[in-house]
Amino acid sequence: MQAIRFERYGAPPDVLRLEEVEVPEPREGEVLLRVHAASANPVEWHLVRGEPFLVRLIAGLRRPKDTNVGGDVAGVVEVAGPGVTHLAPGDAVFGTAHGSFAELACAKVDRLARKPQAMTFEEAASIPVAGCTALQALRDHGRVQADQRVLVIGAAGGVGSFAVQIARASGAEVTGVCSTGHLDFVRSLGADTVVDYTREDLSGGYDLILQVAGDASVSHLRRLLTPEGTLVVVGGGTGRDGKGGALGPLTRMLVARVVSRKKGRRVATFIAKVRTPDLEALAALVEEGRMRPAVERTYPLAEAAAALTAIESGHATGKLVVAIRA
Repeated sequence: MQAIRFERYGAPPDVLRLEEVEVPEPREGEVLLRVHAASANPVEWHLVRGEPFLVRLIAGLRRPKDTNVGGDVAGVVEVAGPGVTHLAPGDAVFGTAHGSFAELACAKVDRLARKPQAMTFEEAASIPVAGCTALQALRDHGRVQADQRVLVIGAAGGVGSFAVQIARASGAEVTGVCSTGHLDFVRSLGADTVVDYTREDLSGGYDLILQVAGDASVSHLRRLLTPEGTLVVVGGGTGRDGKGGALGPLTRMLVARVVSRKKGRRVATFIAKVRTPDLEALAALVEEGRMRPAVERTYPLAEAAAALTAIESGHATGKLVVAIRA
C-alpha cells in the first residue's frame, strides 16, 4: 500500500515521501480501515518539523521514532481485529487512526463512530480532532448555556469554525474574531457578530471566551469576562508564528494554568480526547442541520505536504483534507 512517511525532521515538502509500505495488522480492539479521507491538523506539522523542541523529547531527539503521519480519518472497515464485535467489514466510520495519510490504517474502535450517509468522507474526516476540541472546550470546560454571550477568537480556523456553530446550536449569542478576509466566512457559520481583529478592539461583557488563536494575553482576556465568566484556552495559535519557544502552544496553556489559580474569573485549559460518544454527538449536529464541516480544500495523497504547509501558515479557512480514494 501507499503511505506518507518521514525519516527526518524538517519542512513538510522536504521530508515527506509517498512510499510503498507493508499493510498494518489490527490489534485487540482495533480495525483496519480502507482510508477515503484524512484531514490536516497543526499537530502534524509540529511532529514533522520537530518543533517546538518539546516535540523531540517525546517523538525522538534526532529523528522521529514513529515515521507515520496523520490522525483524523474517514473510511471503510476492511478487517475487524480481535475482540471487535460492533463493527464489521464494509462499515463506514470516522474518527482517528494511526498514520491516516495512507491507503490503509489501523484505528482503535473507541475512537471511531459510524459515518452518517448524508456526510461525505471528506466532511467526516474534517471533524474528529477539531470538532472534539471545540465541543469539549464549550460543553465540558466552558459550560456553555443558552443566552450566554460567547466570544470565539480564531473563529475561521478548524476548531474555531466548529466552535461558532456548536455555540450557536447551544443557543448562545456568538461573536467571532477573525481577519478581514474571513469575515463573510465566519458570518456564514452563524456568528451573530464578527470582529476584524486587524481593525477593531474588543469590548467586555462575555460569559465565555474560547481562545484558539491570537496574541491577546490571558490576563487581558480575563478582563473581558463577566464576573462569573470563563476563559477556555485551547492553544497559542496554529501557525509557525505562534510557536512560543521551546514549549510552543503549551506556553500559553501553562500561563493559563497559573492564572487560573487567581481568584475571580475562571480560566480553563485542556488537551482534547477523541472518543466515540463525542463523535456521535457531532455527527448528530450535522444530521440535524445545526453544524456543517467547512472544508476549504482537498489534496491528493501525493500532495499531503502542501496541506501541512497551508496549515503551518496559520491562515487556512476551516479544514484542509487529504483525499485518498475517489
